Amino acid sequence: MPTGLLNPRAGVAVNASPDRAPRDFHRRLPGYQPTPLVDAPAIAERLGIGRLWVKDESSRMGLPSFKVLGASWATFRALEGRAGQPLREWEDVAELGSLVRRLTPVRRLAAATDGNHGRAVARTARWLGLEAHIYVPVGMATARVEAIVGEGASVTTVDGSYDAAVAQSALEADDHCLVISDTSWPGYTSIPSWVIEGYSTIFDEVDADIESAGVSAPDLVVVQIGVGALAAAVVRHFRQASTVGSRILGVEPTGAAACVMASMQDGGIRFVPGPHRSIMAGLNAGTPSIVAWPDVSSGIDAFIAIEDDWAREGMRLLASMSLVSGETGAAGIAGLLAVRSGELASIAAALELTEDSSILVLSTEGATDPDAYHAAVGTDRPRSA
Repeated sequence: MPTGLLNPRAGVAVNASPDRAPRDFHRRLPGYQPTPLVDAPAIAERLGIGRLWVKDESSRMGLPSFKVLGASWATFRALEGRAGQPLREWEDVAELGSLVRRLTPVRRLAAATDGNHGRAVARTARWLGLEAHIYVPVGMATARVEAIVGEGASVTTVDGSYDAAVAQSALEADDHCLVISDTSWPGYTSIPSWVIEGYSTIFDEVDADIESAGVSAPDLVVVQIGVGALAAAVVRHFRQASTVGSRILGVEPTGAAACVMASMQDGGIRFVPGPHRSIMAGLNAGTPSIVAWPDVSSGIDAFIAIEDDWAREGMRLLASMSLVSGETGAAGIAGLLAVRSGELASIAAALELTEDSSILVLSTEGATDPDAYHAAVGTDRPRSA
């Protein structure tokens, strides 16, 4: 059954909220447009709440995940650092790539991934005319590997977990190669911090849509937690001094991948060894990011760990609303289902959910493994997929 942990010390964000610079940057990228914020009254009724918003990240600038927001912004900031000056004089990514090649020695990007982040880094490299080398853990879905290769990247499978792939990718760093990681370690913090900043675009868009609808900010935000980068972005946006009224629920897989919950129980960052085998592959991580940890540990009200069957149920529920969400993407709604099931009574009580509550969940990816998706939702895989 799912497990939960309350955070009695939850309060405001530790780090200052980033400005609008990431969104201004993203607007200049190919295919940028805000992703939908979907009002889901049928699901809200099933959950016994007043309103449910689903931020649908199944298609973001031509990729099936939100990850390109963090990968592109972090790459841009890192390249400015290598250039020793702001990179402002460009109209499109081809011009930006020309600036990069003229002003820096960087010719390659590297990253570790369970799928979506690596593809986003590979797409960013392709935009800029750079090479990409992506490290993946053993056993990653073939469809996700093929998607990264399809971006023009080279892929190396590491005989180990995501954390092992991270360690291997870190060895690539030199004058000619930037390592663009969404997690951090001692001595490597700037780029993962910029990844978190890049995700702020999601919540700027949410604010605009909610304001347009003439409603208040959500009472609760539910966010998936892997290494914690997205969760840190949620805390920085919704737990500022002026917005501390929004509570936050973090969702992890049960078992070895629940590294944030384990760290919370220990009172500090803890490594949880694998194997990490949840179908929620984007959440299979053994160590929280050290740059995300201060916000995640101080700003999230409650943490839960759920079994894979909850993710499958979440996928099916979103599919009933014609929302395509992969295993990791559906973890947020899956966590909310678990809380409303009655199996996490103390968590539900602490979050003060009522029939009038408004809740935001993030559907962070589309069907990045089509065969697994269609098996989970109970449909045949389309021949064209």
